[in-house]
Amino acid sequence: MNNPNNNTGGESIVVNHAENSAVPDAGSQVQAPEVKPKVADPNLAISQGMNLLDAIAPQTIEEDFDYIKINDIYFRTVFVGGYPRFVAPGWLEPVVNIDTSLDISFYVYPVDGKTVLDDLRRKIAEMEAEMSTDIERGKIVDPTTQAKLEDAQTLQEQLVKGIERFYEFSFYITIPANSVEELNHITKQVEAQLGSLLIVSKHALLDQESGFLSTAPFGMDRLNITRNMDTTSVATTFPLTSTELSSDRGVLYGINSQNESFIIFDRFSLENANMTIFATSGAGKSYFVKLEALRSLMTGTEVIVIDPESEYKPLTTAVGGEYISFSFNAPAKINPFDLAQIREEGENQLGQKILSLHSLLKVIMGAITPTQEALLDRAFVMTYRNKGITMDPDTQSREPPLMEDLYKTLIGMESPEALDLAARIEKFVRGSFVGIFDKQTNININNPFTVFSVKDLQDALRPIAMFIILDFIWTRVKKDLKKRILIAEEAWQMMKYPDTAQFLWSVVKRARKYYLGLTTITQDVEDFLSQDIGKAIVTNSAIQVLLKQSPAAIDKIGEVFYLSQGEKQLLLAANVGEGIFFAGPHHAPIRVVASEEENRIVTTKPQEVIKINTNPYEVK
Repeated sequence: MNNPNNNTGGESIVVNHAENSAVPDAGSQVQAPEVKPKVADPNLAISQGMNLLDAIAPQTIEEDFDYIKINDIYFRTVFVGGYPRFVAPGWLEPVVNIDTSLDISFYVYPVDGKTVLDDLRRKIAEMEAEMSTDIERGKIVDPTTQAKLEDAQTLQEQLVKGIERFYEFSFYITIPANSVEELNHITKQVEAQLGSLLIVSKHALLDQESGFLSTAPFGMDRLNITRNMDTTSVATTFPLTSTELSSDRGVLYGINSQNESFIIFDRFSLENANMTIFATSGAGKSYFVKLEALRSLMTGTEVIVIDPESEYKPLTTAVGGEYISFSFNAPAKINPFDLAQIREEGENQLGQKILSLHSLLKVIMGAITPTQEALLDRAFVMTYRNKGITMDPDTQSREPPLMEDLYKTLIGMESPEALDLAARIEKFVRGSFVGIFDKQTNININNPFTVFSVKDLQDALRPIAMFIILDFIWTRVKKDLKKRILIAEEAWQMMKYPDTAQFLWSVVKRARKYYLGLTTITQDVEDFLSQDIGKAIVTNSAIQVLLKQSPAAIDKIGEVFYLSQGEKQLLLAANVGEGIFFAGPHHAPIRVVASEEENRIVTTKPQEVIKINTNPYEVK
């Protein structure tokens, strides 16, 4: 169909206008006879005797058969000439989100319904006649013709009933670049993206000036290359979509701040149930995690927390959980030499424990030489053997050794290297750190909500305690298969040491096998993502949550999560409890919401905590 209005009458949607767009004069190359100096301020230019067009017009325009050059910028326009038969809503979003500056224009022309029906009637008659002729001649009916006939008949019925209207649609993309090579490279990227959507694109050869004007913000379709579309098809071309992350089961994580829909999700429905959370201090990351933990309890999920700052104590009290504090005088003890009480097929339980102890002792002792590492390995084997525990699984249910037993074994080896190793752990069995990690385990995980607090430990001991607690939890999780969430607050403290980071990574990799979802929370983005293991943990977490970020960390976050410029600005300007929620291949902006009762339990704002202590029913 020919559009009766050649230059106007269309509805233009222009996305991401390039800064170099301008109104060129006609002609292959234009150079003003007298080139007046450019003046940045048009008002100043007019006062100096230049008219407005002289002030804003480009100095040179050069038109090639496949591009147009305006001043020093090259432009190429491509138009879409072929579409697939079926498309999903928002199919243009990947094109709009290509990581380069593009000028994209749509023109939508309403077409009179009677004219369309007359043309459809004629076209249907032609296709029916063609099919009848093929049948009479004994030929196989062309399946393409049959599909077109079915589509035409369906469209005819919908137009008659008023369900659909008819339009002509134009789609143009102008690509800016600083050189011909760059222009060709970006063009290939755009064409490849369009091709992956089964869209046929072509260059506006010998008419690049009209193509440039068609994508400039003038509402003028100079190319006039249209495609017939009904209402539903035109609606699918709208490129700005918001992913819905709402399902019929799971927990409420928040509200989609773009369309106010609920973000309800079951983290165990993905390929793994791991989650990573990055945010600045005070951005609401602990608030978010506590809400998820509280709501997960209601779905029958057990929750285990490693809490460095005693933030979970009010929540533990409210839900009747178990709060286990570690300090010099606390009654709760964990023996790092404990063996798991379940043996996996083909697994050497004692060997696995010795490997774990190697990592732990490297954190405690610091750097050791290869000779010392070999001595330490021999000492581990001897220490367990002295307790009657060997590689034989039948011996591994006996009472395990203590840190003091390892110390005595090293002293008994009498070599200078062994004595040096013994000196490094002496403070844990004879010195200032005695009473923390040198007793038999006297706790277990029986409560659906269990919190391990390390607030009362010195900063130097926290990574060690977190490692031991995580190892203890891991051995207990393997005992019985239940849906569990393990929350590791301030995970960056474990990422400071390669061995603790490696252990955390091993838990992330194997958690899915034991129906466990590990939640790692950190505000120190640089420390966490500066290591390959940190990036691997993010990659192997099916859910990622980004709340408000600092300007210093936003570039690193943007690089790891492939954020657009708009998404970076969203995270920089986000309020408390706002950010982006990633679930598998989808993501959406999120605003965390809580009821008054939930807020009273999970809030850590000092002003709200004071009100709760004064009158718990006044906090909102």
